Amino acid sequence: MTTALYTHPDCRLHEMGARAAESPARIQAILDQLEAEGIAPQLDFREAPQATIDDLRRVHLLDTIHLVRDNTPTEPGEYFGIHDIHINMHSWKAALRAAGAGIAAVDALLAGEIDNAFCLVRPIGHHATPSTPMGFCVFNSLAVAVMHALKVRGLQRVAVIDIDVHHGNGSEEAFAHEPRVLMASFFQLFLYPFCGNERLRPHMVNEEILPGSGGDVIRERVTQKWLPALHAHQPEMIFISAGFDAHRDDPLGDLMLVEDDYAWITQQVMAVANEHAQGRIVSFLEGGYNLEALAKSAAAHIGTLAGLR
Repeated sequence: MTTALYTHPDCRLHEMGARAAESPARIQAILDQLEAEGIAPQLDFREAPQATIDDLRRVHLLDTIHLVRDNTPTEPGEYFGIHDIHINMHSWKAALRAAGAGIAAVDALLAGEIDNAFCLVRPIGHHATPSTPMGFCVFNSLAVAVMHALKVRGLQRVAVIDIDVHHGNGSEEAFAHEPRVLMASFFQLFLYPFCGNERLRPHMVNEEILPGSGGDVIRERVTQKWLPALHAHQPEMIFISAGFDAHRDDPLGDLMLVEDDYAWITQQVMAVANEHAQGRIVSFLEGGYNLEALAKSAAAHIGTLAGLR
């Protein structure tokens, strides 16, 4: 099994200020853990290319793209505020790399070069709507990759799995009128972005979870809700918004997952992918803000993708 890991140094240069929870240290923590657990030598490390504006336009309004590009600061230490986030002089290039990673992974999967992929990129993406960067997210990299798979590469059915503790409102909005995309997620109630299930449609299986819930609740929802819908949809490729902030030690959420829960979820998704999608999975880093919990959870996820757990 060949698991590609897409990343780029530009993604570690984007930052929103010294006090921001979504920091460049997140990437390094994951890389260090992959080395410590002996997973890194088993991965195919690949450089994330830059997406084009045409790639971004399959999801985002041109005005939104220009808002980011034209207001990217030019000096170190400068920031520009958009909605509830900030961008620095490296954010534009980092966002292009983050979106480009998913596109490259889709193409490599369809070429038979790799079995699955993890995109270790920043800025993260699942809160970014077609019109608004928000929630640490500039562009919705997963959505850009999905639309590339559908509109450029001609796939007819894909699935999006979102395991972040926060509702993937940007992804839900992007796919609200796209029944070729089945979206299955869980998210904690009463938590940013303080929404969820506004678009109740047959191709949206978004499970609201009460604060304090643990892996037993998640496993039940996955088994009873996600898996029947996924098998019925028969996706040709699966995309994962891999947030790890539902971990019990994360400071921004109140769910109680542990590393084994993330490995189990990954195994279930892989089983669906093996049955319907020739094993093809593209996973993207989303949330996770306790560095130790993030690193161990991401390693459990990536190690499972690579067949090492």
